[in-house]
Amino acid sequence: MNNLTFHSPLWLLALLLIPAVLWLRGRRAVPVLLVPFAAAWHRPSLATFSRWPAGLALTGLVLLVFALARPQRIEDKHEVHAEGYDLMLAIDLSGSMLAEDYEKDGSAINRLQAIKPVIQAFINRRPNDRIGVVVFSGRAYTLAPLTFDHDWLGRQVERLKIGLIEDGTAIGDGLGIALTRLEQAGREQGSHRKGAFVVLLTDGANNRGTLTPAQATEIAKNRGIPVYTMGAGKDGLVPFPVFDEAGNRVGTRRLMADLDENSLIGIANATGGHYFRVDDTKAIESAFKAIDQTQKIEFQAKSYLLTTELFVWFAGPGFGCLLLAALFARTGAKLSGRTPAAPVST
Repeated sequence: MNNLTFHSPLWLLALLLIPAVLWLRGRRAVPVLLVPFAAAWHRPSLATFSRWPAGLALTGLVLLVFALARPQRIEDKHEVHAEGYDLMLAIDLSGSMLAEDYEKDGSAINRLQAIKPVIQAFINRRPNDRIGVVVFSGRAYTLAPLTFDHDWLGRQVERLKIGLIEDGTAIGDGLGIALTRLEQAGREQGSHRKGAFVVLLTDGANNRGTLTPAQATEIAKNRGIPVYTMGAGKDGLVPFPVFDEAGNRVGTRRLMADLDENSLIGIANATGGHYFRVDDTKAIESAFKAIDQTQKIEFQAKSYLLTTELFVWFAGPGFGCLLLAALFARTGAKLSGRTPAAPVST
């Protein structure tokens, strides 16, 4: 909202002197100190011409009075400062994520197909967060560093496929790389971020890598980074697709799930996070929504008034009018001093 106000409104009382100036102008003798160029207004031969310096001088005086009153435009501004998080998603891409023990619209889907849209929705709900993705199987690597470009990040998540890296489940390495990324970002960002946390999703037990889950957990604990763990898939025998050498699906077989829940529970409890068992699509959605509620984005809003000084917009034209009045008055004085030429006798 914009408002026009005056910082020194008492100067506006000077406008009450204008009627007195006009009255003085009608007199034969006008105090020049009170009314600039007043003497030039009363030359009989220039009655019409003298209106210009008079009008300009009065206009200039009015504008200068407004300038002295310091007109200001006041704008009510609202500033919202959003504090976001740095968070890493560590996602299992081992072969067991092909297990088709989830369902969507009445059809069986595998574990990766079930989690991808939920992860994308989670990313979209956190516009003020820097989010990165680590994927792991027999080894771990960074799919996407921490970024605010959530559209690009969503496309990377959509492209996730099983078999991109050697098979196995390196949970410790996956968590370790996620923690390393957060540490690097923390050094770069300083204290401007609200905090950091990791979301770790797997359906198996650690059987590869150089860093054990216990070692990675200790690192997270020492750095004060909560780890939210999710155990995917159902217990017992679960259906897996069977492919031939050409990559064509030729059937289904059932294999025993090997989720190490105790390890995931221990990681979450030791770091101040929480463990979620996500054995269906609704459970996955509920888990990510629960993390949204736990790790909320905080906002700090403040209001302030933005003041714009308008002094120059009145003072400049005011002095300009007085200058023109002086020029007109001087020109009128020269014209009034000329005498007509004597007639030539013949």
